[in-house]
Amino acid sequence: MGFAELVAATVAYEAEAEAEAGSSASRARASFQWGGTIFALILLILNRVGRRSAMQSSLLVLFLFTSFPTVLFKILRGQFGCWVSFLAVAANLIFPRTFPVSRFLLFVVPPTLVANGLRDSIVGCIFCLMIGVLLVVTEIRGIGGFSNCRCNFHCFAYCLCIAFLFFFTIFYLCSETW
Repeated sequence: MGFAELVAATVAYEAEAEAEAGSSASRARASFQWGGTIFALILLILNRVGRRSAMQSSLLVLFLFTSFPTVLFKILRGQFGCWVSFLAVAANLIFPRTFPVSRFLLFVVPPTLVANGLRDSIVGCIFCLMIGVLLVVTEIRGIGGFSNCRCNFHCFAYCLCIAFLFFFTIFYLCSETW
């Protein structure tokens, strides 16, 4: 099966599952997955061009692992993800500071029970909420506390993206519990 067929089959399967579910909880889950992923990726980019905090990058990758859209997650867990992991390990051997392999391997290597258990339950949402709190704490420490806070574009964009991460996580948590 080629890559195009794999993507088409995965998207068709997800469309069927979404049509069957059709509830507000599944719409909240989809908004949590897509919104959380978009803003976590923006935060990763801001982190890469800003202070380059390894702790924040690791936390954001854990957030992505839990909130990554199911369609894309299944593609990364398949044969495509294995090849990308192989190429990332090979690139890490040549350029060790440029390619942090361990962060990408997190998507491919974990057992299915761990990956699906964390992603398909309310535990994953609570985990994302705790990661959001840790991101806020590390950002406050990184800027030197509230007394040394200089509000520039980078700081404003970072805080706005973290606020959106909290919004999507709490929205999904509220729709799951009610």
